[in-house]
Amino acid sequence: MEELTIINIFRDFTIAFLVGFCWAILFGSPKRLLWVAGLLGGMGHALRFILIQLDFGMITATLAGSVLIGLIGIFAAHRVDSPPVVFTMPACITMIPGMFAYKTMLAGIKVTDLPTVEQNPHILIEMSHNLMLTMSLLFTLAIGICIGALLFRKSSVKNISFKDVIGKG
Repeated sequence: MEELTIINIFRDFTIAFLVGFCWAILFGSPKRLLWVAGLLGGMGHALRFILIQLDFGMITATLAGSVLIGLIGIFAAHRVDSPPVVFTMPACITMIPGMFAYKTMLAGIKVTDLPTVEQNPHILIEMSHNLMLTMSLLFTLAIGICIGALLFRKSSVKNISFKDVIGKG
């Protein structure tokens, strides 16, 4: 585990910012909103990084990071007059569990060879663990970015008054 320092958090934020920014380009997000996707990706992944370092667990940390992206995404959509999906989806790409999905597929391929399974019966347990972790992380990403939309579903993003939400209206 890495040490929790400002430099490590900033490095994590910077890498996630670049990933979110570049995925926003690939998704065809408007140029004026690329930085929003980058900032959301950086903030969400940095929160996830901090929580993982504090032993909150990967699933809980990923849920917290994606909820942050979803909620700030709704606020940002209100500010930049654009649908939140334009920058929340590229921002969440930084937290997709690609390594666990890869390990699941690799173990799945190995399971098709009976001598390999007989030689290493733990491969089924590893495959099941990685599959459940992959599915759980993907589920938390989907739920996290939807929470903001679910909280404010009664009205369009354009009609949300954050003064009313905060209670200072």
